[in-house]
Amino acid sequence: MFKSLADPTRRAILDELAERDDQTLFELCARLAMRHGLASTRQAISQHLDVLEDAGLVRVRRDGRYRRHSLDTGPIEHIVDRWLPGPRDGGLR
Repeated sequence: MFKSLADPTRRAILDELAERDDQTLFELCARLAMRHGLASTRQAISQHLDVLEDAGLVRVRRDGRYRRHSLDTGPIEHIVDRWLPGPRDGGLR
C-alpha cells in the first residue's frame, strides 16, 4: 500500500475520489487535467487505478459498460488505528 501512495498521480486520484466518489475513468481524467494539470492518457490513469485497486484503496463496480471507482479508506484507517493513538489513548486524534 505504501508503494502505491508514493506516486503523486495516484495521490491526486485518491484526492479526487475523496472529494467525489463513484467516478468513471473519463470523469477522473477530466478532473485530473482541470484541477491538477495532469495530462496523462486514459491508459496511464487506468494503470494507476489498477495499482490502487490492488492495494485495496480503490473499489471498482460495473455499471453497464462503465467501471465506477470509489475510495476505500479501510487500509488507511487500519494503519491509523494501529500506529496513531486516539483521544482515549492520550493522543490528539
